[in-house]
Amino acid sequence: MKIFDNAACAACDILIPAQDVDLTKWAVVACDQFTSDREYWDDVYNIVGDCPSTAKLILPEAYLEDDNKEERLASIRQNAAKYLSDGTFRTLSDSFILVDRSTPVTPSRKGLVLGVDLEEYNFDPNIKSRCKATEGTVLSRIPPRIKIRSNCPIELPHVMLLIDDPEDKVIGGAFAKASEEGLEVIYDTPLMKDSGAIRGIAVPADSKTGRSVIEGLASLCEGPEDILYLVGDGNHSLASAKAHWDNIKADLSEEERKTHPARFALTEVVNIHDKGLAFEPIHRIVFGISADDLVSQAKDFFGCDGNEGEVSFTVTDGTNDTEFKIPEPPHMLAVGCLGLFLDKLCEEDPAIKVDYIHGDDEVRDLASATSAGVLLPGISKDTFFDTVRCEGVFPRKTFSMGHAFEKRFYMEARKIVL
Repeated sequence: MKIFDNAACAACDILIPAQDVDLTKWAVVACDQFTSDREYWDDVYNIVGDCPSTAKLILPEAYLEDDNKEERLASIRQNAAKYLSDGTFRTLSDSFILVDRSTPVTPSRKGLVLGVDLEEYNFDPNIKSRCKATEGTVLSRIPPRIKIRSNCPIELPHVMLLIDDPEDKVIGGAFAKASEEGLEVIYDTPLMKDSGAIRGIAVPADSKTGRSVIEGLASLCEGPEDILYLVGDGNHSLASAKAHWDNIKADLSEEERKTHPARFALTEVVNIHDKGLAFEPIHRIVFGISADDLVSQAKDFFGCDGNEGEVSFTVTDGTNDTEFKIPEPPHMLAVGCLGLFLDKLCEEDPAIKVDYIHGDDEVRDLASATSAGVLLPGISKDTFFDTVRCEGVFPRKTFSMGHAFEKRFYMEARKIVL
């Protein structure tokens, strides 16, 4: 492992499946997807059968409440030990991996797999660090994930970090240099259940491409308190890795802490300006109140008539839309203003409930005489990092990075024990 303090990361010894492994059965989607769709995961295990697969190294959250969780954790440990000893894995030493992912909705989304330094990550919005959460962290969700991480000698990454690189000099530049250098394509495969395809290129840290990656990342950060990485997906998984590392390092010397593998978490870094990365707003449906009454209550809450202001959201009854404008917004984003209003509304009337909905049409289909739909504007990629710098984190359920089938598939792994 080669550590680069100037870029808050490391080039790790990355485990990838051996050449005889069937990659269409090896790679499965992130464990925090399809959480209410057990049939999806049951089908995954039927597809995998007896073949080596990352499905056998994870605990999908769809099964978290099952009574046999301890049996599953024991099976994960056994499978990890087996894969580490029987040649299922091969090792890329001191490396990064360039990733090009296609999905049914985009031909290309490029990324870079690296080990992020957990000493540089903090989910407390009041603490400045080079790697930050984008949304509030629910502390109760961390202990079960720590148990899963501490249970297994290896990690499989589904965390996606974002960098703000308008000129695409880091990842786009690395792909160009990798082609010039003739770096090895280590996997190129379709993904199961019609989820697209993925291609990976090994980038040794001491290659020209590897050096350009570190130089590029370092140039995006103005100092130790400036944000370099923002968590786009997998915030609670990264928070759990951080908490697990904090538990481990308590018993280590200062020298041991510098290079212990658990100090780093394997992640995929994606440029927020990548054309294949879609940011979609998460809308609201408010049950127990009409659209007209919601607008009336909003006027009282914000102290305005809703006709003027640069921050706005749209209220719909399914047929008619009303744009509500806020002249003196209590938050710089419409979703933040709406959250404050809806929290107060639900507190005053327990009969009112809020749900989170993707897609304009879906909101209008659910809106009715007794349920108001609220459509929120999209999040600007150009102001995304500045919003976190200003507000600390985004309000809960602000945005989604694509559909479930577009999320990261497990391919690489890494040992996190000595």
